[in-house]
Amino acid sequence: MRSFSIDEDIRKAWTLPGWVYTDSEVYEHAKRAVFARSWQLIADTDVVKVPGQLYPFTLLENCVDEPLVLTRDMQDTIHCLSNVCTHRGNLVCESAGNERFLRCRYHGRRFGLDGKFQHMPEFEQAQDFPTERDDLPRVPFALWEKFIFVSLEPACTFEEYIRPVVERVGWMPVREFVFDPARSRDYLVRANWALYCDNYLEGFHIPFVHAGLNQVLDYGSYRTELFEYCNLQVGIAKGGEDCFDLPPDSPDYGQDIAAYYFWMFPNLMLNFYPWGLSINIVRPLGVDLTRVSFLSYVWDYSKIGVGAGAELDKVEREDEAVVEATQRGVRSRLYERGRYSPTREQGVHHFHRLLCRFLQTASEV
Repeated sequence: MRSFSIDEDIRKAWTLPGWVYTDSEVYEHAKRAVFARSWQLIADTDVVKVPGQLYPFTLLENCVDEPLVLTRDMQDTIHCLSNVCTHRGNLVCESAGNERFLRCRYHGRRFGLDGKFQHMPEFEQAQDFPTERDDLPRVPFALWEKFIFVSLEPACTFEEYIRPVVERVGWMPVREFVFDPARSRDYLVRANWALYCDNYLEGFHIPFVHAGLNQVLDYGSYRTELFEYCNLQVGIAKGGEDCFDLPPDSPDYGQDIAAYYFWMFPNLMLNFYPWGLSINIVRPLGVDLTRVSFLSYVWDYSKIGVGAGAELDKVEREDEAVVEATQRGVRSRLYERGRYSPTREQGVHHFHRLLCRFLQTASEV
């Protein structure tokens, strides 16, 4: 794989080379180096709400493509397990449901809801059987409020990953937010996943691309804060309307905050508005094809339709258009790489340095 570097000084740095967004080798390498080592939001706890409930899923289908299953055992404990039978590799759980155990329908191998091997017919004469290798492998997972995160090979602890979110918006009753399917949908974007993230990570384009959003946000006060594995864009309400009623212990108390835009490396956005939370999950499908899932969790229905979080579908379609045009542009033989605005593109620079680090670290192993 061709190498690249990003200077740590944004005033001197050049952006990602255009070929990073179009090179199939980079895309394939990122599957293992970036996505398999990152925390991924899978679902909320309602998918395994009661003991015996099962939820099979594929971790980043068409990217990491790992079959896994969430279970809640009879002791009311959640587990994340490999969904591949340790006998011949068949899928163990093929649909969500409620069961007392997991059983592979191919040859009848049975596992507890904690993944422990229980029974296998016609294996009485097998020597040194069963062993721990006959259990379903456990996969690291973590809970934040009502959300379940999973990682095959986490590069950091979940606590380190989520800490900036907790410290900034932990006062919100996120566990009480209600999923609204009517306000949730998927978008298919004909562009590289990283290019979509680039666009999200700066407010630089707001006055040029999002006329409606620009009317409610104070562009001059828009700011970015950087953390180890995430960054935060803080949107200030223009005119002081449609903003959060912040508690006195908030570090932003006294400010007219219209939105908190958290980007979590590499492909998750947590957008907090006075009405609730809009989650964006960026799912790579190919080197130039991405599915973006918008999931809405409502806190206060009376505040929907106003402020920074009022026209999410319109803003998304505006973003799609410019990102897809940029994907066509970075293919150009005449484009190499650009420079960063030191005052407006700190988040993009932060992302590019993380991406460079993860890709290079995995290459050295």
